[in-house]
Amino acid sequence: MYYDLHIHSALSPCSDDTMTIYNIFHMAYIKGLDLIAITDHNSLKQQHHLEKVIQSPILKGKIDFIYGVELQSCENIHVLAYFQRGTHLQPIQQWIDQHLMKTINQKDYYGNQYIFDENDQIIDEEVYLLLNALDLTLNQIITKIHQFQGIAVLAHVFQKKYGVYELYQDIPESLDYDGIEVSSLKQLADLKKLCPHCRDNLVLINSDAHQLEDIQEPLYQIDFQQLEKIWRKR
Repeated sequence: MYYDLHIHSALSPCSDDTMTIYNIFHMAYIKGLDLIAITDHNSLKQQHHLEKVIQSPILKGKIDFIYGVELQSCENIHVLAYFQRGTHLQPIQQWIDQHLMKTINQKDYYGNQYIFDENDQIIDEEVYLLLNALDLTLNQIITKIHQFQGIAVLAHVFQKKYGVYELYQDIPESLDYDGIEVSSLKQLADLKKLCPHCRDNLVLINSDAHQLEDIQEPLYQIDFQQLEKIWRKR
């Protein structure tokens, strides 16, 4: 399956307002992707409307998705959490809301935080800034992701501001993560040289798209059974 499992909708303030779920799914379909995940910063509130989008005549049976969210630890490290369709998301969102360091979003500075339905209608707007961190360590977040039967993937490990390697100059062996996200196969090779102990049973190369044109081309494939196998372990 051709995939892109790191896409931000208009709910993320750093994302373009054209990143409605309707537009995202249709662009992913046009590009030839089979599986996507919308992974907004510290919020699952857009996920509740995804099921209806893929029931449209154009998309039905053509593209699939899993639930996703990009969480930020108090060390300012990003980790992607993935959940199976059918997962009850409300307890996870309540946990996120409980631990998000709350400040009111200044949308003139950071951007809008819109929630869209399947028809491109704005149905809600997040008040609190989603770019803040949770008041939890990376270890604590990964532990909780697993308690919710999710998969924890260390996001853009080499990114200067939010990558785990850039903070520690390593990937700590004590972390109970399920996978790593890199930007290319070369970056994966570099990581293996620097961190020969890193666990690479699940490696994702995603777009981290914030604009429609940035959604990934059909370049990388994943076996969905690989994800299911990890979920069963949790």
